[in-house]
Amino acid sequence: MARWVWLALLAGMAASGSAWSVEPGDKVEVPTFKDMRYLPRTIADFGAKKFYVLYFFSNTCPVAQRYMGAMAELDNTYRDNDIQFVGVNVSPADNIIDVAQFALEYQVFFPMVNDDTGACAKALGITRTPEVAVLDGDMVLRYRGRVDDQFRLGGVRPEPTRQDLKVTLDQLLAGEAVETPTTVAEGCLITYPALPEPAEPVTFSEDIAPILNQHCLQCHSQNGNAPFSLDNYAKASRRADMIAEVVRDERMPPWYAHPEYGTFTDDRSMPDSDKLLIEQWVAGGAPEGDPSKLPPLPEFPAADEWSINPDVIVKAAMPSALPKTGFIPYRYVLLPYEFEHDTYVEGIEIKSTNPKVIHHANLFYASNSFEFTKSQNFITGTVPGGMPTEVAPGVAIVIPKGSMMGLQIHYVTTGKVELDTPMVGLRFSKNPVKQRTYYNILDARPLKIPPFERAHETVETATIQDDVTLLALFSHMHVRGRDMAFYANYPDGTRETLLSLPNYNFDWQLTYYVNPGDKLLPKGTEVECVAHFDNSPFNPYNPDPTKEVRYGPQTVDEMSQGFIFYVKNDENLNLKVDPNTGYALDEVASAN
Repeated sequence: MARWVWLALLAGMAASGSAWSVEPGDKVEVPTFKDMRYLPRTIADFGAKKFYVLYFFSNTCPVAQRYMGAMAELDNTYRDNDIQFVGVNVSPADNIIDVAQFALEYQVFFPMVNDDTGACAKALGITRTPEVAVLDGDMVLRYRGRVDDQFRLGGVRPEPTRQDLKVTLDQLLAGEAVETPTTVAEGCLITYPALPEPAEPVTFSEDIAPILNQHCLQCHSQNGNAPFSLDNYAKASRRADMIAEVVRDERMPPWYAHPEYGTFTDDRSMPDSDKLLIEQWVAGGAPEGDPSKLPPLPEFPAADEWSINPDVIVKAAMPSALPKTGFIPYRYVLLPYEFEHDTYVEGIEIKSTNPKVIHHANLFYASNSFEFTKSQNFITGTVPGGMPTEVAPGVAIVIPKGSMMGLQIHYVTTGKVELDTPMVGLRFSKNPVKQRTYYNILDARPLKIPPFERAHETVETATIQDDVTLLALFSHMHVRGRDMAFYANYPDGTRETLLSLPNYNFDWQLTYYVNPGDKLLPKGTEVECVAHFDNSPFNPYNPDPTKEVRYGPQTVDEMSQGFIFYVKNDENLNLKVDPNTGYALDEVASAN
């Protein structure tokens, strides 16, 4: 059932009153909600606790906003008393990335979950934000109502006259009866809108196929690395409900930059108008429409084709054999091609004969020792659905003389034995090279994350020594990574958020490309990278929350690395490059 239909039913049931009646003393069954990683979760995922405090809020309710600081303080006060605080967002207008960003901005680090259908709120009789429900370990509702009476719809008291939630928790911990098990909550009434009716029936051929062509088929096509194709009506209609769900959650297309900060040329996010059409299509029974009105399918390279028209293709000397199951540590593959001179490159593409087995790969160069040190010899990387690396005319990536290329590859198992031969294509510079690319890496070391820590913070800074133009930003953490943000602290004292990834995802380590010339960073700008790590049991990917986590290259270890790619504005190399070799002609002549 599409979300909007479900919401309409909820609204009707709420109007009748009896279907959702629950009072303190009643045992309740709390439905599932979704965490910041888009996973369905339940109260049981927090583990056995004495009490659970569910704080229902929306990002835009001013009263709910004012109470976020108080809730964070209460969480700090009672966390060691075996009480689990949970923020439950109940606004259909707030998607998961919005909720994650809201938590980051308000520095609230107890778990935040999404209840946009209202199922949890209805099950507990919640009608406004902010409103609190307190459950005991047996799922008996012990309190429902306000936090206190300080922040009101009409104004603010200097201090609350009664700290209702705090009093309730103290009484429960003391084994006493709750003196006032219900209070009237003031705030914003929760509304669940119905799906608007389309002016004309929404069909696959006319409305949905163009959306899939633009946003999905790069991966979900015959030659893509997604597990299934969506390139015709039969394939898409069989997965219509799933398409609506992942688009509604904004799990797909994969894009983790919060839209308020920065503009990026590779933005994959889907417009709200397209998401609405998908919802309406599913609610209308996913009709095909007139096949004669289908748009042509976009063309994508086959597995053995290249996007960048490379001048040279370098393959691994032999295939890598992968086991059926289990965890595969990073593998390092040397590519048999030596650069006789400094080589100037304008396009790089990493490919595989078996794309589904590569989670991600990093390309580096090495000379005297075969070692990958991102702060010194990183070139580029790739993730599923990622684009080749290309720079603007007159700009080049430089691979030093005497180097060879290597790949650090994170392979994944598929349930059967697999083979893969990785390869790299290079397109040499075709224009005189004026500037080369540079990068800084903000690498938090030493890294030591305590056991059970929910939001361990790292902060690293780098001061820009020249006037530069930002090209791209890239974030790298492992499975405990919670969020990462890049800030520019300018010489004039102002501060700007360059990129915020409030719900970092290890599976989608995307590069965020800035339109060339859009973002200038003057000399003396301090770029700051702030990250948080979730080493708690609620993190579904956490290998072991009982262990202290240190810096290391494997997934069970952690890294906090923020990359900043740029060119120097005043640089003018004025190098003429042989388009067939990538060598600077003057350098080759002087060497001979």
